[in-house]
Amino acid sequence: MLYLNIIKSFIEGDVMKNYMEEMGKRAKIASKKLLVLDSETKNRALLKIAEELMIKKEEIKEANREDLENGKKAGLSFALLDRLELTDSRIEGMAQSLREMAAFTDPIGEIVSGWRHKNGISIEKKRVPLGVIGMIYESRPNVTIDSAGLAIKSSNAVILRGSANALNSNIFLNRLFNEVGMKAGLPENSVQLIESTDRELVKEMITLDRYIDVLIPRGGKGLKKFIIENATIPVIETGAGVCHVFVDESARVDMALKIIENAKTQRPSTCNSIETVLIHRNVAEKILPALTDMLIKDKVELRYSSEALEIVGNRRDVKLASEEDFGAEYLDMIMSLKLVDDVEEAIEYINTHSTQHSDSIITENIENAEKFLNEVDSAAVYLNASTRFSDGGEFGVGGEIGISTQKLHARGPMGVRELTTTKYVVRGNGQIRG
Repeated sequence: MLYLNIIKSFIEGDVMKNYMEEMGKRAKIASKKLLVLDSETKNRALLKIAEELMIKKEEIKEANREDLENGKKAGLSFALLDRLELTDSRIEGMAQSLREMAAFTDPIGEIVSGWRHKNGISIEKKRVPLGVIGMIYESRPNVTIDSAGLAIKSSNAVILRGSANALNSNIFLNRLFNEVGMKAGLPENSVQLIESTDRELVKEMITLDRYIDVLIPRGGKGLKKFIIENATIPVIETGAGVCHVFVDESARVDMALKIIENAKTQRPSTCNSIETVLIHRNVAEKILPALTDMLIKDKVELRYSSEALEIVGNRRDVKLASEEDFGAEYLDMIMSLKLVDDVEEAIEYINTHSTQHSDSIITENIENAEKFLNEVDSAAVYLNASTRFSDGGEFGVGGEIGISTQKLHARGPMGVRELTTTKYVVRGNGQIRG
């Protein structure tokens, strides 16, 4: 029996390897065709797909309902179910994102810089696609459309691997994208979705360096850790958001309350929602009672440091935070809070506990504001504003394939331009180097 199981595992391994190999080959062929595809065709395809999304809205929601029902049976949290759900407004958002992409200037072929050598040769730095993108993401099916659209606009082929929880939604959206896109002139296999939920395929995918040029994981720490440790392909890290708001001594209380409420409750399942609030000790007694009442009313589970808990009277509806709470990514209606002495301590704390995503200071002190904005080492830093603005659409780059929290290649919301690289084009008339 053991021998048979070993043989079976080898066969299954070969099948998966071959499956991904063939997908990679098809993607590489498509990428060569996309490289020379004109902007008009790409834009027309994106607009047609946007139109079809609105026409097929009810069918999309029906496929999504199946995923939601399966998710409820599997015991998914409220936050995960929220990420999974496709409402009318979210479908409209996907369509609008494609329309915005179509309106963008095509980055491919853009001359970034150019000059002439003293010997007469001309040198140009030109924007080109990355090639084949491997996209691995969790829960949110709208990422299927956003990723596919951005890949096409930037002339990249893409292989998508979504969450098992969103399989029915992803399959429907991917097939819709391809059916309409190919009719509009997109090359076959420009966008491919792994329709199997077998996790072994991910292992094969992240080592497919003959065909995939870059991997973009979009999900929790566990997913990214696995990919970074096992991939043989360059990885652009996106997603995990342990975001903070620091309420400085000079902060306006009304502004602080409004920003914290928005940053935590407007959509807590997103990576740009806050997980921890830091409050200057000198204003803690002034702001904490009102803040606590407001967030309890909003049904946020609060976890305070012992000092903060004492100020609100050791309320039963507020928990004592553990060490694990500081630096945790909840993606839910849960928030931790602690007190700090000054802006220096706030900066030190954030740089130690954040994921370098988005962090905000609320203050009327210009010196403290500039210190925070300059020294907090995150992709997006805010003054007197909610971290919920860390989004491709809000930043004016359209739908983003993810928010990069690293420093190489791209940082922050990754739109069309961030899915390109450059190459040098050198023209001469016989010059040789002496």
